[in-house]
Amino acid sequence: MIEILAPAKLTVSLEMVGLRDDGYHLIDAEMVSLDLHDRLEVDPDGQGIEILNAPDVELGPDNLVAKALTLAGRTAGVLIDKAIPPGAGLGGGSSDAAAILRWAGFEDEERAATIGADVAFCLHGGRGRVTGIGESIDALSYEERTYTLLTPPFGCSTPAVYRAWDDMGGPKGDNGNDLEPAALAVAPDLVEYRDYLAEVSGQRPRLAGSGSTWFVEGAFSGDRCVVAKTVPRRWGMPS
Repeated sequence: MIEILAPAKLTVSLEMVGLRDDGYHLIDAEMVSLDLHDRLEVDPDGQGIEILNAPDVELGPDNLVAKALTLAGRTAGVLIDKAIPPGAGLGGGSSDAAAILRWAGFEDEERAATIGADVAFCLHGGRGRVTGIGESIDALSYEERTYTLLTPPFGCSTPAVYRAWDDMGGPKGDNGNDLEPAALAVAPDLVEYRDYLAEVSGQRPRLAGSGSTWFVEGAFSGDRCVVAKTVPRRWGMPS
């Protein structure tokens, strides 16, 4: 068995800058990797994928780990112990897929984006400026930062948030994330959790990507709050 850690991805800022002819949205974002992580056990001689602590995650051929194995031309048995909440905007499935690609020695970030836009940054890791549909990453210098995350007990559908953003005429967010107004339209209950994190931190929270996680910089305690630190590239890979 080979153990790999798959760090969460936090979208620190997100600007929507255009639309491709095929309908994919173009972004300009800063993303960082966090020490909040899933734990993967890879058996190179095994078969199949098993997931702990996330019973609703799809295990069929559309699972991102299955797609990553296919993209890398490898087979393996994979056990995933989930700590990154699904549907939270923290890239858990994408990071799991990227961990498999790194294990397989697959380094092509542009091709990694073909199975999921966030997989490219998760394969890169650390801190980066992410453009295009997510496939273009410019490395930024690593900075030690601490964030407090608050994830509601529900996720946000990324396609639904993007559709709402289009239907709303492409609004600009006034707090560093252009998708925030659309996410609030799709999931109005997000407001309750935003306001709670604002109360415990004394800051204005920002939405992580298309949601549903809110975050502020610094360490704060509160119900459902998780404190996470940034990590550099290649963190969590077996030595």
